[in-house]
Amino acid sequence: MASNAIKFLEAHQSVTPSRFVEEANRRKENASWLRWSRQLAAMLMGYMQEHGLKRADLALRLGVSPQYVSKLLSGTENLSFKSIANIEERLGITCISMMNV
Repeated sequence: MASNAIKFLEAHQSVTPSRFVEEANRRKENASWLRWSRQLAAMLMGYMQEHGLKRADLALRLGVSPQYVSKLLSGTENLSFKSIANIEERLGITCISMMNV
């Protein structure tokens, strides 16, 4: 005889299969650029705090939509060098420091 908790879970289980494994594999395959994206997000959050900005304010400074700023702050946006250069230029900050090899 199933407990009430088991009965509840069975009655409310999702018909949509879990995408957990797919998402875990995506994060593993993209770990390098996701790390860069999270670092950029943290940098932008610090910039916002330092300058007393909200997302809409940052969007105005960057010349992008508030929705795009939300993507940047999620730390999961795959950015081009051009996008990063635009952020650096508009905010007067350095996001990426290249090392001479």
